[in-house]
Amino acid sequence: MKRDYTLNEDQEQIRQLARDFAAGELRPRAVEWDRNAEFHREVMPLMAELGFFGMLLPEEYDGLNLWMLAYLVALEQIAWGDASVAITMSVHNSLPTQMILKYGSEEQKRRWLPPMARGEALGAFALSEAGSGSDAASLKARAVRDGDGWVLSGEKLWVTNGGEAEVVLVMARTDEPGERRGPRGIGAFIVPTDTPGYVVGKKEEKTGLRSSETVSVAFNEMRLGSEALLGEPDKGFIYALSSLEGGRLGVGAQALGIAQAALEHAIDYAGVRKQFGKPIKDFQGLAFKLADMSTRVEASRGLLYRAARAWDAGRGDMRLSSMTKLYASETAVWVTSQAINIFGGYGFMRDYPVEKLFRDAKVTEIYEGTSEIQRLVIVRTLYQEKASESL
Repeated sequence: MKRDYTLNEDQEQIRQLARDFAAGELRPRAVEWDRNAEFHREVMPLMAELGFFGMLLPEEYDGLNLWMLAYLVALEQIAWGDASVAITMSVHNSLPTQMILKYGSEEQKRRWLPPMARGEALGAFALSEAGSGSDAASLKARAVRDGDGWVLSGEKLWVTNGGEAEVVLVMARTDEPGERRGPRGIGAFIVPTDTPGYVVGKKEEKTGLRSSETVSVAFNEMRLGSEALLGEPDKGFIYALSSLEGGRLGVGAQALGIAQAALEHAIDYAGVRKQFGKPIKDFQGLAFKLADMSTRVEASRGLLYRAARAWDAGRGDMRLSSMTKLYASETAVWVTSQAINIFGGYGFMRDYPVEKLFRDAKVTEIYEGTSEIQRLVIVRTLYQEKASESL
């Protein structure tokens, strides 16, 4: 793989490490995992050994203390190998670990972050419910004070890693039924999955990302100690939104890895597939497809790197994160669709790789905020910026 001269030497080495791992350990297994909808458990110890679960955590908590750009560079390569593995890694590194790091007490950090960094405790995040998707603040799961602790009840949907994780960050209402406070009435709770009352429900049958586990989770009058509450009891939703910015960059990296893989397959196939006596890459109509695909992939990468560098400089930008997630995810869907067209009828068959990539790409437009939500965020920040400039 050619060197990316926009990366420094350390970042390039991290990228190459992740690429080698993806090529050697993920791609040979990805088709079987997808076919059987089998969780990629066998590679989890290898990922832990390489440090992929603690990339953004400080060394004092056994993390690698890497910058966001280095992490996203690695995540892109993991997605190039298998997008299902990438989302397992992305959810763990962005939401649960970062929320505990930013808002947890020192006792909570010492309890959870070292095993999470070492890959001994996989993390998950539970926000969505049957009636609260994009309108996440309308959730109904409840946490009621009980002495010094809490009683948690309700059900969550679409919990990535929910059945495999050792710890889940759960959003639940802490306000009173007659005095709902919207986003200001939600707390965040650190829930060990071996707590009585934690019940893993239906495993979803998905179009793509079939080796990533997505389940419903019920909390049946689950009793939690006071140490389960993360930060203030009415600020959990605010904590989650602040962490979603990094999560959206992770989805952008995942989408980019999928698109890059589809582009490479299309380039290779167009160079060897012959029609009318010559490779199909020599037909202008098809060649222009490859040019457009490559351009959109590079534009996505440039946007991702810009957003990551802003984050690393302490200038995290919600608009840039939403732009990155929006553009990279729509690029992934478009590029994988074009790749199928280049493969022709073979592209629609499961014997060829681009069909799986197309299925994996679609959900990147949906989770961590739909494309429509990203556009709303972008427009809102544009007007907020305009208003601040006029003051």
